Amino acid sequence: MTEQKTVTPARSADRRYQLDVEGCRLTPAERVGRGKAARAAAPRESHAVFDPPSDRSDPISLLEEQAGSRVAELVPVRYGRMMVSPFTYYRGAALPMASDLANTPVSGLAVQACGDAHLSNFGIFGSPERRLVFDVNDFDETLPGPWEWDVKRLAVSMLIAARDNGFSAKVQQRVVLDTVGKYRTAMREYAGMGNLDVWYAHLEADAFLREEAAAWRPRAIQRSEKIVAKARTRDSMSVFAKLTHIVDGQPRIVDQSPLIIPL
Repeated sequence: MTEQKTVTPARSADRRYQLDVEGCRLTPAERVGRGKAARAAAPRESHAVFDPPSDRSDPISLLEEQAGSRVAELVPVRYGRMMVSPFTYYRGAALPMASDLANTPVSGLAVQACGDAHLSNFGIFGSPERRLVFDVNDFDETLPGPWEWDVKRLAVSMLIAARDNGFSAKVQQRVVLDTVGKYRTAMREYAGMGNLDVWYAHLEADAFLREEAAAWRPRAIQRSEKIVAKARTRDSMSVFAKLTHIVDGQPRIVDQSPLIIPL
């Protein structure tokens, strides 16, 4: 096996990755140069290699250690959900995957990573302007880290979901390649934009349906339109009405033990 060079982004004393704040001040040409240097340090083919060390952490031990900081009554609920299928296990196994990824090559470009960018953490929601957008909707594990980790976790989630749905090996491969291909073309587009344009960039659900519907089956179009229509009915007030009731003229959280418990 060809030896691959691993580049480590800057870390603080507590071993956390640090964002490169200087990158936003570079010119487009300077960013291209930095990207090419990163590609040389960690070539694309190096990401196909996973050679776990002999002292690799046991996934179950990692999950048990993580459970120590969680609400004890909810841990069995979490484990029960993870045991349903390979995909549900994967959803709850962000820590074991991060532990494995920590030993893989990275380009040295740290970002504010989602930290758990699997398929089910994307969805449709209303923007402050009340536009329906499609984007990441779960940020409770966000931290600075290598951008590769988010992309790999998303790609693997697509593969596992395709397997769970009984898709053929050929379709599974196309799903994964289409996913990472869309990421690559989007990043290429963003690379030519200014910081504010990137900040405000978004994918509107209606526009997406118009652009992609031609390649979909009628049933998929109908299902997607139904999801969008349902999303339009959701707002903060509908959630408030669902999670609370009025007691003595004051709103109180509805007890839904063990998941939601009023204090």
